[in-house]
Amino acid sequence: MRGRTLILFVVALMLAGGTAMLVRSWLAQRAPVAEAGPVAPPPAPLKSVLVARDAITRGQILKPADLSWQPWPEGSIGKAYIQDGTKKIEEFAGWVARDPFVAGEPMTEAKMVAPGGRGFLAAVLSPGMRAVSVPVTATSGISGLVFPGDQVDILISEILPSAGPNGNAAQQKAAETVLHDVRVLAVDQRLENKPGEVAVAHNVTLEVTPKQAEEIAVATEMGKLSLSLRSLAASPTEQANADSSRQPGTLDSDVSRLLGKPLKSKDNPEAEKVTVLRGSGKSG
Repeated sequence: MRGRTLILFVVALMLAGGTAMLVRSWLAQRAPVAEAGPVAPPPAPLKSVLVARDAITRGQILKPADLSWQPWPEGSIGKAYIQDGTKKIEEFAGWVARDPFVAGEPMTEAKMVAPGGRGFLAAVLSPGMRAVSVPVTATSGISGLVFPGDQVDILISEILPSAGPNGNAAQQKAAETVLHDVRVLAVDQRLENKPGEVAVAHNVTLEVTPKQAEEIAVATEMGKLSLSLRSLAASPTEQANADSSRQPGTLDSDVSRLLGKPLKSKDNPEAEKVTVLRGSGKSG
């Protein structure tokens, strides 16, 4: 009886040991799966939308350098956003910002005005400013190399009546700068320039103050207007001259030494000389 019990005990011990080994092997196989955890779902795809590269002010004429494509979560893309693949950045060159944009803000066509669209000129004008058109020629318009967004000075050349040495009527030519640092809004009916295109303009539309608009209206009747293109970076001296009172103009006698000085000029000492006649004599 004792031997049979011993045999059953040994068999039970072997079965227990085998079961323990099987359980241990099964747990070893499950451990890496448990450590890996659940597989994360793939990230939502990103699409690119058109945004302002830097801050854009109201009335600013847009250039391709002002815009850029930026990745945007698909679930946050508004219906009015402009997505990459629908349009090119170059297509928005010459558009005007109807409202200001902060850097990185998505661009929408509702906040921009296309060239030639209704309200374009009113949108490009700064508050309190006016739009005035002036006639130009190939020479006075700088050979068609003035484009919307440029800054120019307005010059007038005119003929001044004066008295000759013998009291006869004479004409003297003069020129002066009447306005400084004026922004060009449009050239003819074009509010943007196409790449590689240079066209000689007949009219240029300028952005001026109400007072400057009156001055241009008078200057147009007085003589011939010309444009002088300004550099993008103005020197301190040039800015001081523009802020000061109007500088004296240039006379034809200042350009050519063959022409006599005007009768009323500090450069002509004989101009102010008075001759007095007394009987048969005279004195100066």
